[in-house]
Amino acid sequence: MLVPVILSGGAGTRLWPLSRELYPKQLLALLGSRTMLQQTVLRTGDLDAAAPVVVCNEAHRFLVAEQLRAIHCQPAAIVLEPAGRNTAPAIALAALAALATPGAPDPVLLVLPADHVIQDVPAFQDAVRLALPSAQAGRLATFGIVPTAPETGYGYIQRGAAAGDVFGIGRFVEKPSLDKARGFLAAGDYYWNSGMFLFKARQYLAQLGTFQPDMLAACRAAFECGRKDLDFTRVDSAAFERCPSDSIDYAVMEKTADAVVVPLAAGWSDVGSWSALHAASEADAQGNVAHGDVLHEDSSGNYLYAESRLVATVGLKDHVVVETKDAVLVAPRDRVQDVKKLVGRLKERGRYEHSLHREVYRPWGSYDKVESGPRYQVNRLTINPGASQSLQLHHHRAEHWVVVSGTARVTRGEDVFLLEENQSAYIPVGVRHRIENPGRIPLHMIEVQSGAYLGEDDIVRLDDQYGRKGT
Repeated sequence: MLVPVILSGGAGTRLWPLSRELYPKQLLALLGSRTMLQQTVLRTGDLDAAAPVVVCNEAHRFLVAEQLRAIHCQPAAIVLEPAGRNTAPAIALAALAALATPGAPDPVLLVLPADHVIQDVPAFQDAVRLALPSAQAGRLATFGIVPTAPETGYGYIQRGAAAGDVFGIGRFVEKPSLDKARGFLAAGDYYWNSGMFLFKARQYLAQLGTFQPDMLAACRAAFECGRKDLDFTRVDSAAFERCPSDSIDYAVMEKTADAVVVPLAAGWSDVGSWSALHAASEADAQGNVAHGDVLHEDSSGNYLYAESRLVATVGLKDHVVVETKDAVLVAPRDRVQDVKKLVGRLKERGRYEHSLHREVYRPWGSYDKVESGPRYQVNRLTINPGASQSLQLHHHRAEHWVVVSGTARVTRGEDVFLLEENQSAYIPVGVRHRIENPGRIPLHMIEVQSGAYLGEDDIVRLDDQYGRKGT
């Protein structure tokens, strides 16, 4: 049995302001109409694979579940990481979850980061099929990307002797200098380290136990003491937080004698920066990539992204301009690696833009902060069909709701009533309340908050169908 393992725990800070901590790049549709997570799941479709195991950050759980539902994917498990511990522990949790699935005594795991681009999906699938016999024989296979340029942003794998259709591994090399990268490209026996793997679940756990026994013990304890919560597998937080943090390369692949590499030429990119996204996108005759309402004059080699308004350029060359509802990034394409420094400065200053968009997604839908000022805030709410906010109250603010389209079922104190288009309701301070969408189309509302304090921590949840507790 082949079980895809989708690693969806990254933050993607180099693609700020589009990618943010609570809505990272794997959840965005950067190339095409599907998000990167959805594309990753769908490219396993012709491999006769079982339902995937997805490992994600707890804060992303409802977004991940909704995106899987949108492509009609029912995962075998969505495992929630209570803390980031890098790829080796994440894969161990996935292996334990796969082994706990009925009918899977020792599945072969296809480990795929959720934020990679692969343009030639048939070539990727052929490489997986090529690696499968080695994995079934107990080898730990990784996929080495045939390099097309002397990249300094990737690690490298030197191939060793041929072993049937695959190769042994000579050595792993950290991100090299430009001169070394040019030498690797000229040598012809070096590949980019893709971070994708194929191996049996029990073999991986055995190798991890050999080289990192404390890590394996912590992961086992966290998984065995975990619990099911709706569609999610919650591991024990205390046990997992004691787990050492390390990548699978350092923890296992660089130490084992059973590793092999499979060459892969399939238009791969980890989309690790705006320049990488520019290279992976379709450009016009002037080398410009444009998304949204963009107008350019005498401009070339740019990545131009407009989310909510017109972006216009004149005489601009080799730049990145990204506009969102609450931020604008302008940078030369050869300086975009420094975007991560900007995100760090936002975090140091306590600004929300490092982690949240102006439009914030919740399990019931989303809210967009349209306007705010002293003692007031205006939000645009979208409640998904069949969804419901928590039953809650506020100590410091009142709310006024107006239905723009759809039907709302409103709980206000002891009263429950329906609101139709253009109707409204007022919720005084301290009164328990809830909005539900009983219809089949999204419910759109305008919410006006007023009061001395409007922070999100002034939410006291009394009942919540999504299992959220407290404030």
